[in-house]
Amino acid sequence: MALSQRLDLRQTQALVMTPQLQQAIKLLQLSNLDLSSYVEGELEQNPLLERDDRPAEPAETAPPEPVVAETVEASELWHDVAGSEGEGNLDYAGDPEAWRNRSVPVGDDLPGLDQTLVRPETLREHLVAQLAVELHEPADRVIAAHLIDLVDEAGYVTSDLSAVAQLLGCDVRRVEQTLERLQRFDPPGIFARNLAECLAIQLKERNRFDPAMQRLIENLPLLANRDVQQLMRVCGIDAEDLAQMVAEIKALNPKPGLAFDAVAPQSVVPDIFLRPQSDGSWAVELNSDTLPRVLVNNRYYAEVSGAARNKEEREYLSERFQSANWLVKALHQRATTILKVAREIVRQQEGFLRHGVQYLRPLVLRDIAQAISMHESTVSRVTSNKYMQTPRGIYELKYFFTSAIGASGGGALSAEAVRFRIRLLIDREAEDVLSDDRIVAILVGEGVDIARRTVAKYREAMRIPSSVQRRREKSMQL
Repeated sequence: MALSQRLDLRQTQALVMTPQLQQAIKLLQLSNLDLSSYVEGELEQNPLLERDDRPAEPAETAPPEPVVAETVEASELWHDVAGSEGEGNLDYAGDPEAWRNRSVPVGDDLPGLDQTLVRPETLREHLVAQLAVELHEPADRVIAAHLIDLVDEAGYVTSDLSAVAQLLGCDVRRVEQTLERLQRFDPPGIFARNLAECLAIQLKERNRFDPAMQRLIENLPLLANRDVQQLMRVCGIDAEDLAQMVAEIKALNPKPGLAFDAVAPQSVVPDIFLRPQSDGSWAVELNSDTLPRVLVNNRYYAEVSGAARNKEEREYLSERFQSANWLVKALHQRATTILKVAREIVRQQEGFLRHGVQYLRPLVLRDIAQAISMHESTVSRVTSNKYMQTPRGIYELKYFFTSAIGASGGGALSAEAVRFRIRLLIDREAEDVLSDDRIVAILVGEGVDIARRTVAKYREAMRIPSSVQRRREKSMQL
């Protein structure tokens, strides 16, 4: 059979991920902070993009929607050129007299003394200040300064002292003696090498490190396992003394260094606001403060494109113009999609919003995707790193999606609602500690079809001890 060449024309369809589509998908799953950083980068790279500093327009209520009132931060094309010219900075380096005679503006532009932020003292600064008072030998000060640099944020020294001695060229015993002196510094428990030593230092500071307490500190694993009988035998004490000693240990600070260098907790900034309306519906609005707003400077584009000298410059400007327009559209589409998904979540979980977590419905991504005619992957990206402020608090959108637990009547309950019920039963137990089997019996009586292993799994996930451990705690007040 002879081989021959032939030219065929075929027509096929294929889904191509264009750079614009990839950008839109990327923007959809970014958090508000990441989105702001991304837009800042685009503003630096694209000369045709401008930041929209105009006040955000108030939210408008959408009459056709009974559940929601939308606010979409859609950017518009800008037709004005920001043509303000900045003034250059004066240079006083070569003229000291001009520096002394410079005019200083007086008014509201400069912050007052009461507006000046005070930086809290760090752990290292606190220790160095004590070092200057407590240690006088130069060699000891060098060793102490090196040990201060080795203290972690919790206040522990985890490095090998022999390595420190080798590095500084001194005897290990001298390093240990210096460490013992540093362990008298404030806060008590600082410079410890492990938890037992940290607690022992604090107990010595309180003059409570007697032989029985020492044996208790040496057997912390038994205390962690709540082995009361073994602890009483090891320490040679009765149950009353053990309960008192455990109470003293609980009053100690296992991480004394965390009192310093405390990082201020970053509050979650919601992406969506949910507010009840007077007619019983819900208003869903985007947080305009977290949405970066950009504009396309059409006039500047017309000006520079007309002055383009060659094909490369025209192609560059055209590509930048298309990219700017696409970013504006992508931000608009992102806002619209988030609102659409949030609106459906509110509709599906209205029972939770009105009555509490026990009314949380089982919900999966597919339920939302089918209701709003979107793909599950799109819903997944929308709900990632997005938060909604509700009358019951701020929740990540992922929180509203829970698996289903069968009910005796043929329906389904949310796994989160079942976990809430288990915790409520355990929190309300008095002397009668509920076993996992007893919790199963109670839930089955309430119409929840659940197995014992599921109860145990939920209890362990919530870090609730077993019934045996809880019974020991109640008997010993641990």
